[in-house]
Amino acid sequence: QVQLQESGPGLVEPSQTLSLTCTVSGGSITANKYHWSWIRQPPGKGLEWMGAIDYEGSNYYNPSLKSRTSISRDTSKNQFSLQLASVTPEDTAVYYCNALASLGRGVDDYWGQGTQVTVSS
Repeated sequence: QVQLQESGPGLVEPSQTLSLTCTVSGGSITANKYHWSWIRQPPGKGLEWMGAIDYEGSNYYNPSLKSRTSISRDTSKNQFSLQLASVTPEDTAVYYCNALASLGRGVDDYWGQGTQVTVSS
C-alpha cells in the first residue's frame, strides 16, 4: 500500500515561497498511470486541488494558481514537491499530498496526513 508523508515549514512569511515535499513509500512515483497531487484546505473551506505531476513527469495545474505554483519530482528519492510563490495569509491551509490512479481493477486513492502551513509575519 502506498504511503505519503508531507514535510516542510509550518510558518511562512508573506511574499515568500512556500515549499513542501511529499515522500512516497510502498510504491514508485513512476508507477504506471499514477498522478501525484497537492491539495489544500483553508480553514472553514473545502478542498482545493492545486496541481499534479504524473508518472511520466507531466504537470497539470489549477488555472487559478498556475502563475504561482510549481510541482516537481525527484525520482531518486521517490519524492515530489510543491512550491507556491508570493504567498499571502489567504494561502494558510492544511496541505495534503495525494496519489491517484485509475487502474483496471479499480481506483487507487491515497492521502498523506496533511501538514498545517500558516502564512504570517
